[in-house]
Amino acid sequence: MATQKMLRFVTVAKEMPEKRAAEARSKDFQEIYAEYAREKAAEQAGRCSQCGVPYCQSHCPLHNNIPDWLKLTAEGRLQEAYEISQATNTFPEICGRICPQDRLCEGNCVIEQSGHGTVTIGSVEKYITDTAWEEGWVKPITPTVERPESVGIIGAGPGGLAAADMLRRAGLQVTVYDRYDRGGGLLTYGIPGFKLEKDVVMARMAQLEAGGVTMRLNCSVGEDISFADLRAKHDFVVIATGVYKSRDLGGPGAGAAGIVRAIDYLTASNRVGFGDDVPEFTSGELNAEGKRVVVIGGGDTAMDCVRTAIRQGATSVKCLYRRDRANMPGSQREVQNAEEEGVEFVWLSAPKGFSGEPVDGVHVQRMKLGEPDATGRQMPEEIPGADYVEPADLVIKALGFEPEPLPSLWGVPELEVTRWGTIKANFRTHETNLPGVYAAGDIVRGASLVVWAIRDGRDAAEAILAALQKNAVVAAE
Repeated sequence: MATQKMLRFVTVAKEMPEKRAAEARSKDFQEIYAEYAREKAAEQAGRCSQCGVPYCQSHCPLHNNIPDWLKLTAEGRLQEAYEISQATNTFPEICGRICPQDRLCEGNCVIEQSGHGTVTIGSVEKYITDTAWEEGWVKPITPTVERPESVGIIGAGPGGLAAADMLRRAGLQVTVYDRYDRGGGLLTYGIPGFKLEKDVVMARMAQLEAGGVTMRLNCSVGEDISFADLRAKHDFVVIATGVYKSRDLGGPGAGAAGIVRAIDYLTASNRVGFGDDVPEFTSGELNAEGKRVVVIGGGDTAMDCVRTAIRQGATSVKCLYRRDRANMPGSQREVQNAEEEGVEFVWLSAPKGFSGEPVDGVHVQRMKLGEPDATGRQMPEEIPGADYVEPADLVIKALGFEPEPLPSLWGVPELEVTRWGTIKANFRTHETNLPGVYAAGDIVRGASLVVWAIRDGRDAAEAILAALQKNAVVAAE
């Protein structure tokens, strides 16, 4: 019986896809995990306990039907598994690679809580979708009917593309505007290839275009086209710009050459991977080769920077974080991968200044954890007299991102924003205070996960379709 293929977590141990040796993988930007073989994917999917209340699903921002597609995978019904996965997730092959499963689905797996080791949900999700691409199951969008309404989407990142996909499937005319020369946003230029191969992102871009989504790249709203013109041209507008303004770092010497922003550093590296001519990389300004590198920050962007620096041939790579390992916001899996590749983490350390022009050292203040703040996290406190200088030739600031001041940049002061600068939008419908204008992703919630951006983009698209339905009903009356 098919059910005998499930509930095997007692007899079958957790097994991740084989990881390439650190010495080999740290020399290139290729994916570090091998693919599951068909039998191994089925075996690992069969460890699922098919919970009556699947915590993996409830802790997934997209509420993916994880137990269902695990069961189908265990039974060898991979095309059906893909269709179930695709039904709730616009980009399952991307989430399977870069979602922090250890904090979301896998971290809440019931058999993980019982000590048997989590089901390897992310790896199976990646396997299912990669197989779907190989077998030709991923088809261009083909709307049942074409509709006259048009939507302009600002930003070709995961939130904007998720909205574009759903709206185009419903037959609407969709144009995506993006300031960069390639779509994908941070998927393309922010995340390194060893976590997300760029051909994966480009394949989705090609699929959207083949399905009738128009891409207007190298188009900056506020410069190449005004926000007012966008609203006049389209029935609806979705703002999905993400947050690109880097949080800065003060202190003496903070303006020295050799102190760079993470987004600039990662973008340069990814452009080189595409074969682009990048003068800042060639000159060494955004290249870690032969340098002592210090990365400041403890999130996933910091992990991307330290692991990129290793691959570029840095002589040493150290990551400074003001709290300890247990309080680090980045994925613990990523920390482990970085340590295997030769990154040194300096916990409970914060920069207080820099020396040299160009920079040659970071003045480091040792910290301790004090009382919890309003969020419950212990606040770092300085240890008097415990400071030293860490030699550095390249310092990368990976302190997170903030929203750009869109109302002033776009000449729409009436667009409401929060005190943090994010766009104020209805939590359910994603509609802003401007009629017909919606907002989704990081520009609403602040810097967050790709999977949340996808969720927001899909929700905004559903709200637009619901508004059209409501308008049709009113017109019919």
